[in-house]
Amino acid sequence: MTVRELAWGDMPSLVDNYWALYDEVRDDPDLGIGLLPERPTLGEEVKWFADLFRRVQEGSCVAAVAEEDGKAVGLCSVHRRGPPQEFHHVGTLGLLVARAYRGHGHGRALLAHTIERCRGRFEQVELTVFLSNEPARALYRSVGFRPWGVEPRAIRRGGRYTDVEHMVLDLR
Repeated sequence: MTVRELAWGDMPSLVDNYWALYDEVRDDPDLGIGLLPERPTLGEEVKWFADLFRRVQEGSCVAAVAEEDGKAVGLCSVHRRGPPQEFHHVGTLGLLVARAYRGHGHGRALLAHTIERCRGRFEQVELTVFLSNEPARALYRSVGFRPWGVEPRAIRRGGRYTDVEHMVLDLR
């Protein structure tokens, strides 16, 4: 596995990884990741990726991928919170590792790389995680994130509700 900065050529793999989540959630409604109501079109995904890539180039976002055999199998990004400038010291983290690569250290490696790249750009990094996703919660705690609150019934999927935990990492 290699962890590296996001590249333009990562788009097809990352789109495939995201689209696969829709099948996973259908098979496991308790999967701890939030999705859009409908799977985005390829055009919508191209727009999303172009925006992500632009923000990385502008310096308002940090993004890294885990690569296996020339293919991006994970993405970790931290976006500057805003738009009010008063929030620009805070980054919001997102992490996705393709199903076949979970539990093998890809998420930990992505987090370590991304957090290091955030130092000097952000004073703190925040995230939200499904309370039911104990492996992710344990991973985040192990790299220094601290819970600061639980939001009850934050996610509604198929008539069922899930609580989320809010966590923060102080980079100062």
